[in-house]
Amino acid sequence: MKIPPHSAETRAVDALPADRRLFRELYYRDTARAVRYRYGLLLLDAVTLLFIIGTSFIERSATVEVADTALGLVLLAEFAARLRASPRPWKELAHPATLADAIAIVCFLIPMLGAAAGFLRALRVLRLLRSQRLLNRLRKDFPGFQRNQDTMVAAMDLLVFIFIMTGLVYETQHRSNPQIGDYADALYFTITALTTTGFGDITLPGRTGRLLSVVIMFCGVTLFLRLAQSLFRPSKVRFPCPQCGLQRHEPDAVHCKACGHLINIPDEGS
Repeated sequence: MKIPPHSAETRAVDALPADRRLFRELYYRDTARAVRYRYGLLLLDAVTLLFIIGTSFIERSATVEVADTALGLVLLAEFAARLRASPRPWKELAHPATLADAIAIVCFLIPMLGAAAGFLRALRVLRLLRSQRLLNRLRKDFPGFQRNQDTMVAAMDLLVFIFIMTGLVYETQHRSNPQIGDYADALYFTITALTTTGFGDITLPGRTGRLLSVVIMFCGVTLFLRLAQSLFRPSKVRFPCPQCGLQRHEPDAVHCKACGHLINIPDEGS
C-alpha cells in the first residue's frame, strides 16, 4: 500500500536522518533496491549456514578464525542496520529471533567460541519467510511458489528445524561424545531420531542427551505431519475475498464459499 505523499507518516519519515530513511526503505518498502536487498539477506543467510556446516568438518585454524570474524562483522553490520531501520529498536531487540542473531554474531566475533551458536542464524530464515512483504514478493516473482506456498514453507520449517537441532547436537556432544565426530554424525543422529527409526549406533548419553532426543522426535514428527498435510490435501489458491477476506479458494472458484461474494481469481489459463 502506497503512503499518501503528504500524510503524517510520510512527514515523519522525511524528518528522519538520511541513513535511517535508507534503512527504513530497505527493510520496510517494496522499491526495486529494497527487493534486491532482502533477496541478498536470504543469500547471506544461506552462505552463513553453509559456512557453519563446512567449517565443522575441518580443524580450527587461524584462517577459519579470520573468516569467522569477517563474516561476523558483515552480520553485525546487517544487525545494526536492521535496528536502525526499526521504528521501535528496543522492541526489535527484545524479539527472540533478534536475540538469537545477537548470540550467533558474538560467537562469530569471538575466535575462541568459533561458530558455537552460529546455527541459531537459521532462525533468521524462518523470520524472513514469515514476512508478509517477502511472501508477497516471492508469490509475484515465482509463480511456482504461489502455487505451492504451503508446501514450500512447511518444507523450509522442517529443514530449518533439522539444521538447528543438528547444530545443537553437534555443539553439545562433539567434545564429549566420541560418536559425534563432525556435522555429518550429528545430522545422521538427528534424522534417525526425527523419523523415530533410532538405529542405536549413535546415542546421546545422560539426561540432557535423552531430553534433546525427545525434543527432536516430538517436534520432528509434528513438522513431518504438517508437511504431509500440505502435500496431500486438495490444492487451493490464495486470493483474499474482497467481502470477508477468506484467503484460500478452489482454483476454479467463482464465488467465495464463506460469504458467496463474486471473486475474480487471476488465472493464466491452460
